Amino acid sequence: MSESSTSAADGPDQADSPFGDRLAFDLDVDICVVGAGLAGLTVAREAARLGASVAVLEGRQIGWNASGHHLGTVMPGFGLPMTEVIERVGLDDARELWALSKEGADYVRATATEDLIPGIKPSDGALEVSNVDVGEALIGRLQALGEDFATEVEGWQVDRVRSVLRTGRYFHGIYYPKAFQIDGRKYVHGLAALAMRAGVRIFEETPVVSIDFSGIRKRIVTPTARLRANHIVLAGNIHLGAPLKRLSDTLLPVWRYAALTEPLGERLAETIAFPGSVVDSHGIDHFRVVDGDRLLWASPETTWDARPKRLGGAVQRRIATVFPQLGKVPLAEMFGGAVGVTVHGMPQIGQLRRGLWVASGFGRQGLNTSALAGQLIARSILRGDDRWRLFSPFELVWAGGTTGRVAGHFVSLWTRGAASAAGVLARYREGARAKERLREARLAEANLRAGTRGPAARRPPPSAVRPARPPAPRQIEDGEAPYPDASQESERISDGRM
Repeated sequence: MSESSTSAADGPDQADSPFGDRLAFDLDVDICVVGAGLAGLTVAREAARLGASVAVLEGRQIGWNASGHHLGTVMPGFGLPMTEVIERVGLDDARELWALSKEGADYVRATATEDLIPGIKPSDGALEVSNVDVGEALIGRLQALGEDFATEVEGWQVDRVRSVLRTGRYFHGIYYPKAFQIDGRKYVHGLAALAMRAGVRIFEETPVVSIDFSGIRKRIVTPTARLRANHIVLAGNIHLGAPLKRLSDTLLPVWRYAALTEPLGERLAETIAFPGSVVDSHGIDHFRVVDGDRLLWASPETTWDARPKRLGGAVQRRIATVFPQLGKVPLAEMFGGAVGVTVHGMPQIGQLRRGLWVASGFGRQGLNTSALAGQLIARSILRGDDRWRLFSPFELVWAGGTTGRVAGHFVSLWTRGAASAAGVLARYREGARAKERLREARLAEANLRAGTRGPAARRPPPSAVRPARPPAPRQIEDGEAPYPDASQESERISDGRM
């Protein structure tokens, strides 16, 4: 399942970040991480815990973009459906990739505790719902998740889904009992605090001007100082800047927006009784209830940067479309963040050349993927873990520049339009079936009151009646008449006499 990159979590204002100042002196370290988002901070923390000296360079503030703006849903999987992953790498490697995604989710769960990050507010359960009637496909997917990928899931029928989500737009669902959600902004700032506690040095407002990848000791130039490191980890997004433009060009920038409503009172509980995160199977809507009676909803996305407040009306209309009983809800805040989406739909994790690593492309992936990337790269550098090679088939691919953005925009519009049309058709068919059942029930009741029988059961056409098979010929014993029970007429006919 993919994840929205927006957040309404409470946390320190980015302008008042409690973390490090800009780098103002030359520095030598074992590992330099470029980008203080979720992936970069996880690499830094894990590498420091394994004994390395680590510095993190961030051009702005910690978690200022996508890493600090997400709904906080954590569950296994990737943005690319596993059927396509299997086609690309085979079932065995797909199983190992899925196991890594579960390890990433377990890492977040172990880190996002009240003891380590106060106020993180973890809660369990996520529900993936379909806006079309896919009962048979649901059974197949449940079997694949349970048997092939050893994941605990439950299939929910339509009635159960609609008992907790009071809308006719959703049909079947898949419930992930071990998925969970957290306060997203608190997590990224808590992760930074844990990294610093492990010995990581974080420098904000320190953009990278140039990088010299040659030699064992790589050189990084910033506006105010220089840094040398044995390993460089590029953990940025689409904002890596001119020195890393070739890497940034492999990502399609997508801006995702969300809103946090004002308190809605009892009407929200009457409409949405599911305590966890809800995401539809087409990735259009992603929402959950926070603070008991407020709705956190992510839906619109663009391929250009827009002011979040301008899209508040779009969020309100979408909520009213899915849950008409809520009407036009008042919004307290609007949020937005840019993510980098890869052409192949999988994250970019691995070694580009000796001592140069990449952890990027987490758009529409989820928190679990940034966590697994951080663990893999730290362990690869310091322990020789080579499982990052499982991501080698998903190489760096140019995203198409401006043309790619335009194409991506129209693909997104077409995808959403097709999903909407499929949902309308599914609901029409459901309504037609309900009307037919109601008509039959009324006809049966009218016949019962009139004391008449209902329409007789239709007899099969003559052509459908199969003739009885003739008995097998009996073996004639010696001296026995050929047809002992035959009539005289039949004997005459057999003798040829009239």
